[in-house]
Amino acid sequence: MNLVSIGFFLGIVGLTLIVTYIAAKRTSSASDFYTAGGGLTGWQNGFAIAGDYLSAAAFLGVSGAIALTGFDGFFFSVGYVVANLVLLYVIAEPMRNLGRYTLADMLTARFNEKRIRGVAATGTIIIVIFYMIAQLVGAGALIKLLFGIEYWIAVLIVGVMMTTYVLFGGMTATSWVQIIKAGLLLFGTGLLAVLVFYKFDFNLVKMFDTIAADHGKEYLVPGMKYTSTIDSVSMMMALVLGTSGLPHILMRFFTVKDAKTARTSISYATWITAIFFSLTIFLGFGAMHFVGFDAIKASSAAGNTAAPLLAEFLGGNILLSFISAVAFATILAVVSGLVLTGASAISHDIYGEILKDGKLTEKQQVMAARLGSISIAVISIILALFAQSLNVSFLVSFAFCLGASANLPVILYTIYWKKFNSTGVVAAIVTGLVSCLVLGALGPNIWSETGSAIFVGKPLVNLSVPAIITIPLGFIAGYLGTILSSNKQTAKESEAVFKEIRVKANTGISVSDVSH
Repeated sequence: MNLVSIGFFLGIVGLTLIVTYIAAKRTSSASDFYTAGGGLTGWQNGFAIAGDYLSAAAFLGVSGAIALTGFDGFFFSVGYVVANLVLLYVIAEPMRNLGRYTLADMLTARFNEKRIRGVAATGTIIIVIFYMIAQLVGAGALIKLLFGIEYWIAVLIVGVMMTTYVLFGGMTATSWVQIIKAGLLLFGTGLLAVLVFYKFDFNLVKMFDTIAADHGKEYLVPGMKYTSTIDSVSMMMALVLGTSGLPHILMRFFTVKDAKTARTSISYATWITAIFFSLTIFLGFGAMHFVGFDAIKASSAAGNTAAPLLAEFLGGNILLSFISAVAFATILAVVSGLVLTGASAISHDIYGEILKDGKLTEKQQVMAARLGSISIAVISIILALFAQSLNVSFLVSFAFCLGASANLPVILYTIYWKKFNSTGVVAAIVTGLVSCLVLGALGPNIWSETGSAIFVGKPLVNLSVPAIITIPLGFIAGYLGTILSSNKQTAKESEAVFKEIRVKANTGISVSDVSH
């Protein structure tokens, strides 16, 4: 541990705590806590979405994956960027117009039933916990590398800090922490990329030729990690479609005033993520060449410390400390958003709307949200303590798989299918969640004959991420649940509700409000 490292970390922590203190003064209502009062501008929310999206998996996991598996690691980068286009053209506007605080609000705008809110909230909590574990694992590896402290202590430190931001500052503090983090991450990643490029005389061809000559041409073509075409396609399906089902990303559309601003937000986020992921090529190949495969594996078997080790090689202790502090800010920003999303599912959906029928004062709503934040943080910290050996990119890609399998079918059916009913909603969410969890538990990230996973044994499902099976299952379950159910709503009533939803999804105007 050195003074430079401590200085950078304290600087990041101090800045975020100042932001939280200022935000706490502006957080009094439930709307302030959950959505920052809907007052963020397009560029602010765009940077915040990017800050939410560019997680520890993006910075640490993708860089490490490229360093260890070459081109196959870059699959993550491509999937993350393309996913924004699905959000922009299909999801952003209807989500903003139909929802209030959570995904469950959007679904119950059409299907006003407690069971719909219950299954949607449950799905949100499961996805959030998987995503949160990834961030906490990344934080543990990072702080252990930098300060030499025990993994479990590092996880507890991050857990306490993320809970502090949400408890006192709500969405306003979380958003500004994410905006600051996105700026720092772009700067830090850009700096590393320029230094790596400088080592190759700013010649892209020379960099690839050097990698091929020194490490083997197989690093520049697909097939090192994903030897199966089906496995590759499955991974890409999870990444491209999963973003549109991630609750903490969807929740960000409620922090702006209208659908136009929501679209602008995604435009900003798309450019930021495209620039960032283009730079991960330099980080990954730079770490592979200058740090070395063996050194990266020795530090972290999953490759999660490739970027910090590259920073140490290029700029010594000072650059290592700065990049690690940026990675720390990355983790803090993302987990804060995740805690807030999980808390909203617990406090707003389950406690406020299901148990209390929406009959809560503003003060009671905020108190419930804060208690929900503590509970979701505690669960995630406990689970993260047992997930140290997992690559953070896998954990996040699995959360994407859950989002694409459980949430995306019901979102699309709710907006675009006239016959869709509440039984179909429940069937799609439950089938998507259960199939993902079961197939994931039988896969190679949990079972390995070489002992590189949690358990030793032969995986029954040879798919790293089972999206190619579970996403169609989610859509099929939603369809079958709808056509096979004995829904009491008449065709005329169903059509009237759907017409209103279509108008509101595209305009933000409620037909019933106009008619009255």
